[in-house]
Amino acid sequence: MKIRNLFVLIVLNLSLLASASVEESIVKIYTVSKLPNYTTPWNSSIRRSHGSGSIISGNRILTNAHVVADETFIEVKRDGDTRKYEAEVEFISHQADLALLKLKDKSFFKGTKALEVDGLPRFEQDIAVYGFPVGGDSLSVSRGIVSRIEHNRYAHSREIFLAIQIDAAVNPGSSGGPAISDGKIIGVVMQQISRSQSIGYIVPVEIIRHFLDDVKDGKYDGFAHIGITTQRMENKALRDVYKMDKNTTGALVVDVSQKSNAYGKLKDGDILLSIDGHIVQNDATVEFIHNKYTSYKYYIDKKQIGDSISFGVLRDGEKIDLKFVLNNVADDNLLVNTVAHDIMPKYFIYGGYVFTPLTRNIFINNRSVPLDLREAASQWASDEKDEAVILLKVLASPSNRGDHNFSFWMVDKVDNKEFKNFTEFVKIMNEFKGKYLILENKDGVKIAIDVDEASKSKNNILNLHSIKNSKRL
Repeated sequence: MKIRNLFVLIVLNLSLLASASVEESIVKIYTVSKLPNYTTPWNSSIRRSHGSGSIISGNRILTNAHVVADETFIEVKRDGDTRKYEAEVEFISHQADLALLKLKDKSFFKGTKALEVDGLPRFEQDIAVYGFPVGGDSLSVSRGIVSRIEHNRYAHSREIFLAIQIDAAVNPGSSGGPAISDGKIIGVVMQQISRSQSIGYIVPVEIIRHFLDDVKDGKYDGFAHIGITTQRMENKALRDVYKMDKNTTGALVVDVSQKSNAYGKLKDGDILLSIDGHIVQNDATVEFIHNKYTSYKYYIDKKQIGDSISFGVLRDGEKIDLKFVLNNVADDNLLVNTVAHDIMPKYFIYGGYVFTPLTRNIFINNRSVPLDLREAASQWASDEKDEAVILLKVLASPSNRGDHNFSFWMVDKVDNKEFKNFTEFVKIMNEFKGKYLILENKDGVKIAIDVDEASKSKNNILNLHSIKNSKRL
């Protein structure tokens, strides 16, 4: 009995030592951010916030991208220390909501131990979440288990990647803190489901390792995007149309981005049977753990930019093998870029008409965005057009009377010319030499701008709205 009690005591002491070691490696991050305004793109606001992070190898701090996004000044502090140290972003992945911070003053790391990154956890594995949530200044620890592992939408980027659902409490301020199991990091806290009790999500180790491996060469390339649209093949009649027998599973290719390396190799009507030898199911999932399935993106997300990938394909009833290099991120393939961070929005004001590229940031801040703009967000970029332009609003003046109600209006032609992107659009506007400049959308609706009146009213409009510059390109 005494030996058993002694063993229990030793185990408890080791557990306490491990916990103490972890606590010394958790940091609080203070961020001052300059937040752009996509409705009035010449404006911005200042926000002060805090989050959490952990010390990893190389005297670096691992945290969320959204903790330090749009930053102008960052400080970090260890638990139990009153001094704050200035930090800066070394690498950031807005896609995966991850960032690495570095400090000039290396004395910050004295007495700390770098936390190690573990592998993908088991279902129902016990975890502890460390961080500095609202409600106090000291370090907080909440405990729970791994509830679910599957692809989910990351709130920060709106892109879909593998995520781990946990039942430990996740609150504002917890973001960026590590989820720990057996003294090692198994994920980074990133978001929670609002109006729910103890349902949070962490960025899994597989995504973290991809990010860390990516930046080893000193630059961040991002996660590969294949640039295809697919459809599930669960309907028997549809499977019969594409000559799929009962033992054949896969996903139907319905569209391929012209910008993707898959263009000209994968074709509309192809059935994706496998990715690097992993079978694609009829619901467009793959097995990534024994008897556990998630989106077939799983085996694409594991690749770095420049890696090759193989597909088994059924084409016209015949099985073929394809192989190509992954060379694009999502923004290369999409007509409307993913959510932007760390940059101020572009705009161009002409006679009170405010133009800007269409971005997903506009959707986030405006629920009343028209349907045609949202439809554009699902379209692929092409050699002819890789950026959409909208008339954001009209700053009222006598020179644009009658058009004051125009807003969130897609521009498809200017001076009867189509354009590739925002830069080309502005160039056409500035080089126009006629009297009336005509803008047109795909439905044939037109706006006519008197060029002389627009020029005369320019300074007055800018002064009335306290706008310093008529453009940011």
